[in-house]
Amino acid sequence: MDLGECILYRDFSEGKILADMVSLINACEKEQIPERGKELLYQCVHGLVEMAGMYGFSGNLWHNYLTFLLVNHENAFSMACEIKGAVSGSINCLAQQDFSVFKELYEFDLKRLDYMYGTGCCSVICDYENVDGSSKMFNSRIRDRISSMSRTLAEASSVSEFMDDMVAFYRDFGVGKLGLHKAFRIEHGEKGEVIIAPITRIAHVKLEDLVGYEIPKQKLIENTEAFVQGRKANNCLLFGDAGTGKSSSIKGILNRYYEDGLRVIEVYKHQFQDLNEVIRQIKNRNYKFILYMDDLSFEEFEIEYKYLKAVIEGGLEKKPDNILIYATSNRRHLVRERAGDKLEIMDEDDLHSSDTVQEKLSLVYRFGVRIYFGAPNKKEFQNIVKVLAERHRISLPEEELLLEANKWELSHGGLTGRTAQQFIDYLLGKGE
Repeated sequence: MDLGECILYRDFSEGKILADMVSLINACEKEQIPERGKELLYQCVHGLVEMAGMYGFSGNLWHNYLTFLLVNHENAFSMACEIKGAVSGSINCLAQQDFSVFKELYEFDLKRLDYMYGTGCCSVICDYENVDGSSKMFNSRIRDRISSMSRTLAEASSVSEFMDDMVAFYRDFGVGKLGLHKAFRIEHGEKGEVIIAPITRIAHVKLEDLVGYEIPKQKLIENTEAFVQGRKANNCLLFGDAGTGKSSSIKGILNRYYEDGLRVIEVYKHQFQDLNEVIRQIKNRNYKFILYMDDLSFEEFEIEYKYLKAVIEGGLEKKPDNILIYATSNRRHLVRERAGDKLEIMDEDDLHSSDTVQEKLSLVYRFGVRIYFGAPNKKEFQNIVKVLAERHRISLPEEELLLEANKWELSHGGLTGRTAQQFIDYLLGKGE
């Protein structure tokens, strides 16, 4: 078999093991033993085991690896299937040719290499049992999805069935990092290029975990549901007191609507100049993206908010329909204001203070939905404590629980949901 015959599926970012294994398989088919062939086999098996440890794979590691390559390869065929499912046209002939090569790779019995080199490692990786909890990068949902697809492709009876299975996967789950992961951050490559990198460890927060705040949560849900369903939606600002669940609400929204195609990209202030490039990379994908800016605020001397204003609204290029901006902030107006701005006190540094006020307010006005999260009062705080204690099966009598909670909040940040959660964590740590 010749990987060079592939047209669409080539130049894999993690394809060294593939190239080396194909050379070993071809040598085996010709009944030739290449120089240092056993060493190369050991290197390949080492790579497959390391990948299993990193991603949590079990079973046939060779099949898992091949599936990993196929589901992550972004090309003209896979990205078209992501948007439409099965497509028509000549590209199907090219894809079928490539899949015929991969089907041969799935069908090859690796135990023949054990027989050829007098080893036993191939038998082990064909039925590999991983260490529980060994996955360092992938969560169990993604691991299981790839493992299940691996078995499906191995059982395909023909190239056409193999291709149909791949098309169904792309249609249902997407392709590449954007298809498999929920959340991302912005990084830069060695040449300074903008990279949208997956965040592989995220808190599995549910909206139901946030006690209270039913009206703010409902506003956020309504706006997000409109967005993921393809209806008109607004950029959203969650503002209010610290520790009231603004960031947790965003995480809960992501976990609730991931299966509907929602993805979140975390953006920091110093990365606003990269926003145009990020938008260019995601605007034609079949997902809904929230550009998420946590704890957003600006001092007077910071001008990054001007980049954000242009991206949200005001530039010549229309913001794509599959992108919204969600931000959280402890400041209602985001940009720090001076008393002189409000009083319109003119000084030698600012001759048109009313213009200054409008300049600073113009950013927050670009968020069509603004949701307030306020600190709970004493009664609401105690209710949060009681609900969390019941949820975690803390056995303290209610009177003692609330007494201790009141002591805790006085020295740990006041009446907030975060303080309540920290108090519950303290009790759990004591084994209450």
